[in-house]
Amino acid sequence: MGHDDDRTGRPPDAACLAPTALLDSDHPDVVAFARHHAVGANDRERAVALYLAVRDGFRYDPYRIDLSPAGMRASTVLATGHGWCVPKAALLAAAARAAGIPARVGYADVRNHLSTERLRRTMGTDVFIWHGYVDLWLDGAWRKATPAFNVELCERFGLLPLEFDGVHDSLYHPYDRAGQRHMEYVRQRGSFDDMPLARIVADFEATYPRWALLAGGTCFEDDVARE
Repeated sequence: MGHDDDRTGRPPDAACLAPTALLDSDHPDVVAFARHHAVGANDRERAVALYLAVRDGFRYDPYRIDLSPAGMRASTVLATGHGWCVPKAALLAAAARAAGIPARVGYADVRNHLSTERLRRTMGTDVFIWHGYVDLWLDGAWRKATPAFNVELCERFGLLPLEFDGVHDSLYHPYDRAGQRHMEYVRQRGSFDDMPLARIVADFEATYPRWALLAGGTCFEDDVARE
């Protein structure tokens, strides 16, 4: 179910704390991850600690995308050690719920996403649809957090790592370290209690018919290093 995007609007309900098949906050590994990393004196500090653990503990890799339910599940990121923006956001949301912090998953279409020549050629566009982030309910408002790009990857690309303080929204910077245009949000798709996987899969198949060609061959980090 989708929600409006009003930061001071509808407060969380039970669905924002409940496990789902994809946001499997009741999975033993997710519970253990949340217990280990959600440390702090209050929900804000615990949310920030979880954000950093997801952002930097799992490599961003858009070359290995499995759009099956098993491939998109939050606990799968823990099992594989990598993910792209959608499952990494799912992990942060699931871990937050496991720690008792209300969370939703949000999506937007973005232009000039962190990319490589191979990725741009295969996709045939510079617009990345259904980019994932998380809404966390902290101190009476929804705060956006984007845990996709681990800090090492940002350093290689000359990007500013996204920080999250639990007060301000953590969204992609419009410019990189050199002042060049990096990211533009072109469409907000809203926030959801659960990942709308069927819609994501249908839109990916329609928008990126050559997506499967990314499988195999060089790894994302190797392409990053070459560029």
